Amino acid sequence: MKTPPATPAPAARAAGLLAAVLGMLLCACGTTASQETSSKDAARYNVQLGIGYLRQGDIPLAKTKLDRALQQDPDNADVHSARALLFQRMGEQDKADAEFRASLRLAPQNPDMVNNYAVYLCEAGRTDEGVKRFQEAARNALYRTPEAAYTNAGVCLRAAHRDEEARASFIRALQIRPGFAEAAFQLGNLQFQHNELAQARATVDGFIATSGATADLLLLGTRVARAQGDRIGAQHYARRLTLDFPGTDQARAVAAPNPNPG
Repeated sequence: MKTPPATPAPAARAAGLLAAVLGMLLCACGTTASQETSSKDAARYNVQLGIGYLRQGDIPLAKTKLDRALQQDPDNADVHSARALLFQRMGEQDKADAEFRASLRLAPQNPDMVNNYAVYLCEAGRTDEGVKRFQEAARNALYRTPEAAYTNAGVCLRAAHRDEEARASFIRALQIRPGFAEAAFQLGNLQFQHNELAQARATVDGFIATSGATADLLLLGTRVARAQGDRIGAQHYARRLTLDFPGTDQARAVAAPNPNPG
């Protein structure tokens, strides 16, 4: 299972927004349209910097940039979404949840915001809420990759050991986009783990034949063929994996007795 991908809640959000509103009131008389545009541009820039620092693991600097972005544009859904990721990384789940919900209030029709909140909910173990949000994103006509939302919902369900529901979600993703490799891999891996070896092999071979190979699917094919006792087939998958995807984690794992594709 990437991806993956909110305004602060009541009390915490109120303090931040109140400070922002007071600041706006204090300087409202001198604010011009150009200054407002400049402030929004600055907020977008600080969001980019904040996310960059967050990815690098520099939490204090990321927080500094995202706090500044909030001051510059408190009604920007992207600002709150980025801050949600920050608080999630900091382990402050209540604040993260509040920020995600804030971004949704500010951009209720943005399916990417819905999808990002769904990822958070699933990682927090709130499976039913997360799956509901993924499905909401998938049904949104503005969402360009509904197959990814259904696949993410399936991964979420698998983490909760609800494999039959997950299977249905992966199949739905492939119905929408038959060439979506991640859904094929997830479905094949589920079949393999349920010892449905013939079905898993068919999923792998069918996808490769119509849409091309991926490193994950070739590694999965190797595992399935080995479990079937098909030494020649396993060698075929492994050789292709090594040749087509050299240097990848999957290529290195294929030499192991029981390579793990996920």
